[in-house]
Amino acid sequence: MLSLALRSLRHRATAFVASFLAMLLGAVMIMSFASMLDTAGGTGVSDANVETLVTMASVVGGWSLILVLFAVTSTLSLAVRQRATEMALLKSIGATPAQLRRMILGETAVLAVAAVALAVLPGMLGGRALLALLIDTEQVAPDVTHVFGPAALSMGCGITFVAAVGSAVLTARRTTGLRVTESLMDATAEPRRMSRKRLVGGIVFLLLAADLAVVTATVMHGEGSDAMQTAGQTSIWASIGFALLGPVLVRRVAGLPAAPLERFGGAAGHLTVQNVRQRAHQMAGALMPIILFTGIATGTLYMQDVDSAAIAAEGLLKNDEQKSIETLNFVVIGMVVLFAAIMLINTLVATTTYRRGEFGRQRLTGATPGQVLAMVTLESAVLTVTGVLFGAVASLFTILPFTFARTDTVLPDSGPGTFLAIVAVAAVLTMAASLATAVRALRIPAIEAAAV
Repeated sequence: MLSLALRSLRHRATAFVASFLAMLLGAVMIMSFASMLDTAGGTGVSDANVETLVTMASVVGGWSLILVLFAVTSTLSLAVRQRATEMALLKSIGATPAQLRRMILGETAVLAVAAVALAVLPGMLGGRALLALLIDTEQVAPDVTHVFGPAALSMGCGITFVAAVGSAVLTARRTTGLRVTESLMDATAEPRRMSRKRLVGGIVFLLLAADLAVVTATVMHGEGSDAMQTAGQTSIWASIGFALLGPVLVRRVAGLPAAPLERFGGAAGHLTVQNVRQRAHQMAGALMPIILFTGIATGTLYMQDVDSAAIAAEGLLKNDEQKSIETLNFVVIGMVVLFAAIMLINTLVATTTYRRGEFGRQRLTGATPGQVLAMVTLESAVLTVTGVLFGAVASLFTILPFTFARTDTVLPDSGPGTFLAIVAVAAVLTMAASLATAVRALRIPAIEAAAV
C-alpha cells in the first residue's frame, strides 16, 4: 500500500496540493514562532526579553497550531472525498479497509515529511523577521540574536507530522468504514446530512465562544487591555464553529436567494441553485477560509482599535506591555490573512479543478462556456456573502463584549471602513481563484473534459 500511495502521489499531484500547502505553511509558522523559544534560551538574554519571546511563541504559536490542524483536516477530507470513486473501485477488487487506511496514511506521511523538509529555510527566515519586528517595536533589546535550534525543529517537525497523521486517521475512518455499495453511492452523491460529530463540534466551539464572551463582559470588565486575553479568543472559536457547520450554512442560508436566481439568473442562475443544493459539502470546504479570514481579522482589528482609542481617551501613552499586545494582535492578523488567503485560493483551485468533468458534461448538454463562467461567478458570490455574513457574526463575539468591558458601551466608535476592506479582499480572492481556474478548465474540449 505504501508503493500504491507513492504512485498515487505521483500521478495525482494536483489533488494533494491543497493538503501539502496547508502542511508546509503550518510548519513554517510553527517553526518561526517556536524559534522564539530557542532565542529566549540564548546567552545574555534578560528576563524581560525572555518573557516577551516566550509569550510570542506560546500565544501566537498556539493559535497557529489550531488553525493548521483545522486546515489540514479540511483539505485532507476534501482530497479523500474527491477520490470516492477510486476508493470504491479499490474495495470492489478486494482492498480491505485496513489497506486503504495504510494507503491514506502513507500518502499523508510522505506529504508531511516533504512539507517539513521544505519548511526549514522559510521557518528560519520567518523567525528572523519576527525577531526584527520585536526589536523595531522596542519590545526586545537590539543585542538579542536569533537562534533557530532544537525547539523550532522538534516542534515544527513533530507537531506538523502529528497533526497531519491525526487528520489522516480521522479522514480515513469514514471512507474506509463504508461497504462497497455504500462507497459507490457516496462517490456519485453527497451525503444529505452532516455528520453528528461535525455538528456537535460546531456547537461546542460556538458555546465556548459564547462562554468567553460572557467572561469578557463580566469578569474582565474594567480590567483595561487585559480583557484582550479572553476577548481575542472568542472570534477564533466562533469562526471555527461556524466553519464546522458549513454544510448547514450553505444549504440553509446560501439557499435563500434560490428563487430570485432561478427567476432572473437564467441558465447560470438555475445551475447555481442546483449546485448549492447538491454540492453543499464541497462548497463548505471553500466557505471555511472565508469565515476564518473575515471573523478573526475583523474581530482582532476592531478590538485593537477600541483599545487604542480607550488609551488615547485616558490621555495615556502605551506602555511596553500594551505595545507587546498590539504587536501580537497585528502578527495574528498578518498570520491569519496570509494563511487564510492562501488556503482560500488553494481550496477554490482544488475544488474548481476537480469540476472539469462537470463543466464538460454541462457543455455537452447545451451550456455555453459563458454560462458556465456565469455559474461559477454566482457561486463565488454566494460563498462570499455567506462567509462574510457568518465571519461578521463571529467577530461580534469579540467586538461587543470587549467594547463593553473596555468602554462601558456596546458598540465601538470605529467606522465600517476596516470591515469593508476585509470584505473586498475576501471577494477579490474568491472571485479571482474561482474564475481563473474555471477559465483554464474550459480550455479543455468538452468531450475530453467529460471523460475525466
